Amino acid sequence: MEKEMTGADRRKEILSMIRDTDTPVSGTAIGKKTGVSRQVVVQDIALLRTQGYPIISTARGYLLDEPKQAVRIFKVCHTNEQVEDELTTIVDLGGCVVNVMVNHRVYGKLDAPLNIKSRRDVQNFMDDLKTGKSTPLLNVTSGYHFHKISAESEEVLDEIEEALKKKGYLAELLPYEQ
Repeated sequence: MEKEMTGADRRKEILSMIRDTDTPVSGTAIGKKTGVSRQVVVQDIALLRTQGYPIISTARGYLLDEPKQAVRIFKVCHTNEQVEDELTTIVDLGGCVVNVMVNHRVYGKLDAPLNIKSRRDVQNFMDDLKTGKSTPLLNVTSGYHFHKISAESEEVLDEIEEALKKKGYLAELLPYEQ
């Protein structure tokens, strides 16, 4: 029996569907692909919007209002004290920290959307961490984690990669992570 898609998995699929096309995708088509009603799709779209995704509703369906960006995944390793410096380095060079991911040996792949694209976003994120209610996801994997970074060009991503390397944050990908 096929495992039912979780809400988080379904929302990732919805983002993928509307990100990978230049034409609107109808709620009905999304519902058929993900196995839920159109009303559930509407609720998922609302949740994605609260997470910062610029989703536009049209008479023909949903579109993601993002300029086409270069995207790269970076594996990094650093301490809690270096989180702010890492994020600030990325946004100062024109990058957006789309998410954070870890590969946990017990729980598997965990990821969380961040959408950090400015110093203000970095400060808000750091303020949230300082409440003490949570710690960065990197703590469950001894500092190792991944970020999906978007930027206006591959050249900007190259600059970000070089800066992270100079600061000692960039970690080597293992063969199975390629």
